[in-house]
Amino acid sequence: MIAHRRDPLAFRRASSLVLALIVLWPLLKLSQFHPAVLFEAGNLKVAGSFLRHFLPPETSAEFLGLVAKATLETLAIATAGIALAFVLAAPLATAMTRNLSVSRIGPGRGYRMRAVARAVIRSIVLLLRGIPELVWALVFVRVLGIGAAAGVLALAITYGGMLAKVYAEVLESSNAQAAHALLGGGSSRIAALAYGLLPNAARELVSYTVYRWECAIRASVVMGFVGAGGLGQLMDQAMKMLDGGETATILVVFLLLVLLADMLSAGLRKLLD
Repeated sequence: MIAHRRDPLAFRRASSLVLALIVLWPLLKLSQFHPAVLFEAGNLKVAGSFLRHFLPPETSAEFLGLVAKATLETLAIATAGIALAFVLAAPLATAMTRNLSVSRIGPGRGYRMRAVARAVIRSIVLLLRGIPELVWALVFVRVLGIGAAAGVLALAITYGGMLAKVYAEVLESSNAQAAHALLGGGSSRIAALAYGLLPNAARELVSYTVYRWECAIRASVVMGFVGAGGLGQLMDQAMKMLDGGETATILVVFLLLVLLADMLSAGLRKLLD
């Protein structure tokens, strides 16, 4: 007969669950979160009536041509924005990564100044990623006018900060023995990065970059509402005209773009395996 053993962590898990509920409940009340309201008969009727306006999707040749042009513009905005963000993030992440610091091997001349420099760079990265891309888009639309350029620059700044932070964290969590050995042997930081850290971190870095590209596609929806171009601007026009069919078509295209990003990410991960 097999004796049933008591889980030694059962009390800790139960206590954690109760504590989480105690903390979460007042937050839900403060946010006025009442999901039961969604299922009231009157609200369901209103929601159903609203969703019926999205059917059938608009499929006229003229509108599909506009969607195709806006789709290419959205892809261009997201791709150019991520490319510029990478150009901004790569040197910032390299400068922030402690695994590429000679002081991790042994104190050298100027190591305190380098520590201060890393702190300043981290503050800059915090500023870049702390301001939403929508705010940057509003600024650049005022400066450059309505169009894709505002969206590209907004994505480059905000996503540059996000990529820099995550790149640095990935590089710092990677096995750094090879990098330290190269630095200890007199190699440059670029060589230590290329041959010591990147071989272990490349798969994760590529996966996160493609994920951010997918996020950039979705972000263009919101930025389009302030005139930053792409499918978002076309959707803004459709919603202002209360044309649910056109909106539904644009949403389907967005879903296909997200599927494309998933397929691209999976393909790149296979290449790096």
